[in-house]
Amino acid sequence: MNEAAPTDQAPAAEPDPRRWRILGVSLVVGFMSLLDVTIVNVAIPSIQEGLDTSASTVQWVVSGYALAFGLVLVTGGRLGDAFGRRRLMLIGLVLFIVTSAAVGIAPNVELVIVARLLQGAAAGLLTPQNSGLIQQLFTGAERGRAFGLFGLTVSVSSALGPVLGGLIIAAFGEEDGWRWIFLVNVPIGLVALVAVARLVPRKPRQAGSARPQLDPVGAVLLGLGVLALLYPLVSIEGGTYGWLALLPAVPALFWGFVRWEARVVRRGGSPLLDVQLLRRTQDYASGIAIGSLYFVGFTGLVLVLSVHLQDALGLTPLATGALITGFAVGSAISAPLAGRAVSRVGRPLTVGALVVVLVAVLALAVLLPGRSGSELWPVMVPLLVLGGLGGGAVISPNLTLSLADVPPRMGGAAGGALQTGQRIGSAIGSALGVTVYGLVLTSYGAGAGLRAALLTTAVMVTAALVVAVLALRHRAPSSITQ
Repeated sequence: MNEAAPTDQAPAAEPDPRRWRILGVSLVVGFMSLLDVTIVNVAIPSIQEGLDTSASTVQWVVSGYALAFGLVLVTGGRLGDAFGRRRLMLIGLVLFIVTSAAVGIAPNVELVIVARLLQGAAAGLLTPQNSGLIQQLFTGAERGRAFGLFGLTVSVSSALGPVLGGLIIAAFGEEDGWRWIFLVNVPIGLVALVAVARLVPRKPRQAGSARPQLDPVGAVLLGLGVLALLYPLVSIEGGTYGWLALLPAVPALFWGFVRWEARVVRRGGSPLLDVQLLRRTQDYASGIAIGSLYFVGFTGLVLVLSVHLQDALGLTPLATGALITGFAVGSAISAPLAGRAVSRVGRPLTVGALVVVLVAVLALAVLLPGRSGSELWPVMVPLLVLGGLGGGAVISPNLTLSLADVPPRMGGAAGGALQTGQRIGSAIGSALGVTVYGLVLTSYGAGAGLRAALLTTAVMVTAALVVAVLALRHRAPSSITQ
């Protein structure tokens, strides 16, 4: 392992021969941190029983992770840009391993929630380094293939979480099986830690280079804005609505962040995120909107199906995960293929993929409610595979197109902003899906609640489709391959 490492500022003139191995290691780390967003969805009853606490309290075990994750993403990406991705990955991995162990052995729900918040923050340090490394190590069509694998990681980790969670709980029992969902991160994380230390390139020291500048005011403004948006949403999932009073502060905080970042740029400083990217790079702005809207629908779909199958139909966590895993199978097939095709096809690929997802969701809304037992399999599995084929071809091309014109020096922060949009979308999707399902269920029954939630998902996918169609005019496919 003595090959020369590339710089951390731009792709090397000669591609690093280790680049695919480096990508493989970073994707394992990304898979582990993203998996923990959804793997606990099927474990909520097990956690509630094991800790003898309420469902609303346990919901914070799920939502607290997503909240801290979303808060740290952009700052984590900017720190990677400034101090090197290897350093941030090592720090983030150590914190992730320690907090995973802390969740697994915590004696009460309060300590579990605190450890989950810290675990989410660690994931926020880790995840944006993936897009930063791809920007750094790959160019042209290779970058599209690399983002295809990253998109595969995002979609499969999210969709595979419930089935892996169900398998672990089935293996270790209802009462303590949920603890092993977190404890398995420890050995995997330790192996990944060694691989990162050996493979991921250091940020080179440059003679006479100034100490990297940070933007603490920008980080605070953005963090407050994201917190004011996410905290009320995750509180809704726990049955608390008073924090909705924070939502009117969100536009003012984001406006203040944009103004501050513009001021930093005018004064020659280093912004947390160069907001001019939203104006100069049309596909970047469109990509944030498409990704956020898609994740509203996608997350609501997976969570509501998980809740309905367990609570309304009485299925086990393992059976629930097995039914939902069709989405992961479809994504695993389409994401790498879409990553290869995006350099030739461009934005129309995203449009077509969203149409496929929309067809699958509408078919589920028509055919699934009222079915139970063996009737579920021939309907859910093929339709979720179809939806996964579309979903896998949404995420990876959207990442490639969105970051195509972003300079590598901003790759981590820009990728972090994209993923912050996804995390906000996930939080909105979870709160919206569960709220719609619960409200309609109370008055009209579980089948009607499921149909209403699925139609809500269809509305959000349609909104993403509209944005993707509008974005068609902004990019020719050939510009991606430069």
